[in-house]
Amino acid sequence: MNIYYDENMPFAAEFFAELGTLTAFSGRCLQAQDISDADVLLVRSISQVNQALLKDNQRLRFVGTATIGVDHIDQAYLAARNIQFSSAPGCNAVSVAEYVLSALVVLAERYLFTLADLTVGIVGAGNTGSRLSEKLSALNIKHVLCDPILAQNPDDQRQYVTLEQALECDVVSLHVPLTRAGEHATYHLLDAERLAKLSDQQILINACRGEVIDNAALLKLKQQGQGVKLVLDVWEHEPDILMPLIDYCEISTAHIAGYSLEGKARGTEILYRALCKQLAILPNKQLKDFLPVPAISSVKINSPIDELLLNQLVKMVYDVRRDDAIFRQQINTQGFDYIRKTYPARREFSSLSVALNNSLNLAMPNQLGFNFNIQ
Repeated sequence: MNIYYDENMPFAAEFFAELGTLTAFSGRCLQAQDISDADVLLVRSISQVNQALLKDNQRLRFVGTATIGVDHIDQAYLAARNIQFSSAPGCNAVSVAEYVLSALVVLAERYLFTLADLTVGIVGAGNTGSRLSEKLSALNIKHVLCDPILAQNPDDQRQYVTLEQALECDVVSLHVPLTRAGEHATYHLLDAERLAKLSDQQILINACRGEVIDNAALLKLKQQGQGVKLVLDVWEHEPDILMPLIDYCEISTAHIAGYSLEGKARGTEILYRALCKQLAILPNKQLKDFLPVPAISSVKINSPIDELLLNQLVKMVYDVRRDDAIFRQQINTQGFDYIRKTYPARREFSSLSVALNNSLNLAMPNQLGFNFNIQ
């Protein structure tokens, strides 16, 4: 069995080696002739899987994307050819939520505001929005959820607000899939009209899909002096992004919010299990078998955890300013895809064990992500 996989899928060789012959490929450059003999195709979001890509292949049995989003997959075409499809919902949700939290920590220090004083509007309450909600709850940060589709689900007992209400919050964080049709389409969800209503006291974070914001309209407003603070991880027309917009961002990165080692590798593991199910074999590998020991695996704290100490813990594991600096230094010379391909290892909060003096009370629940324990 021939298994073709995106070279940026961590531990793909370790997970799939026993299942077939492996061939790695560059996701952005993938062509029909490259995979004409593939039985299994494993991609990430930069590969468009459709009739044009698969026209030379008559033997494909399984397509998997190691991502939450599926807008790059023509699922109707796969179904028509009876090709099994699997995605990895939730695989990097924690990673994206921690990206947002790191950005808020950095901006709180830069502009001298207190995290607990914020209100956050989470637009999109699926896997990623839910993980962010959990972390904000752990920090007692007030937030609201906006998701008109989930709001219609009688089994979802959470309270929802309208998009207009969410856009009134101090922070607006976008976590919706990209959809171009229907009553709740998200393409240019934030158009010129909605963007113009944001103020210089607000922070706008996009870590889902670039096309959710009209980038040209956003640039025009910024050039006219609109002051909303921007954190952009995703951009329209990647990798050919609107370069002048970078200078107006507080934090700008190359679509790497979900690129923690755990987040990317979790997607690989999900596809491994899906393929094993398709082949009717028992999986015998798991992610913990391959994750390396982090550079900093434990710390001991002898004082109550306040916001300053929390900020230090967050940045100890992940300081988003590193990725912002890499982006600004390399985007003109190396390009968008190079930055993603060479992204340095990043771990999630769960990789850090935090030992507390047994005389201290735990200031926040473990749902924040760190492994707290009392000694």
